[in-house]
Amino acid sequence: MSEDELSTAEPGGNLSALAYRAIAGLIRSHDLRSGEAIVEAKLAEALAISRTPIREALQRLEGEGLIVKTAGRSYMVRRVTLTEYLQSLRVREILEPEAAAAAIGRIAPAAIAEVRAAIDALSKAPAYSRDAHWTCDAQLHDLFVDACGNEIMAAMIHSLRATTHLFEIARLQDRLNPDNTEHVAILDALAAGDAKAARKATQQHIRSLYKFAVEVLG
Repeated sequence: MSEDELSTAEPGGNLSALAYRAIAGLIRSHDLRSGEAIVEAKLAEALAISRTPIREALQRLEGEGLIVKTAGRSYMVRRVTLTEYLQSLRVREILEPEAAAAAIGRIAPAAIAEVRAAIDALSKAPAYSRDAHWTCDAQLHDLFVDACGNEIMAAMIHSLRATTHLFEIARLQDRLNPDNTEHVAILDALAAGDAKAARKATQQHIRSLYKFAVEVLG
């Protein structure tokens, strides 16, 4: 895509926003891997965007904790250790159940149905897609986190989820069926307006993630 095409792809020609989404996507898909150096010139060439919006995007990603500055003032994808991953899950286990309970009555039925359809499509896909798995996971968690009514808690959870997402866990495909089942349980509780059930289902989901990581990597 040319820079002219990119500039008309969004109102105001916000190239830095487009660069941000593209680079964040590369990180979340692990095309840019944990600990990998980020070369501005390569990104600018690959995305057909000048280096100024690339720099603006990188500054935003640094603020979100996805990348860090090196001693040479360049950037690299933040490296997350197993210890940091597990500790982040423990904090998520405290916060996310409360966010799910707080979101009761704040989510439109149509939004719940949309995520349910995405989970169903993921489970029926003929081939496994890591990208689709992560996208569906984000849809489910963002659904209740963004509706919890507490901006501070939501920001903390999003930051923790960014950390856990950076960790390159092995055998992620083995989590597909458990994730789908556990996500549906959360959706069922949200749809039923049952705060206690939403809290319990979310807590069980995070604990399941922790147990899986310990079994696979511990």
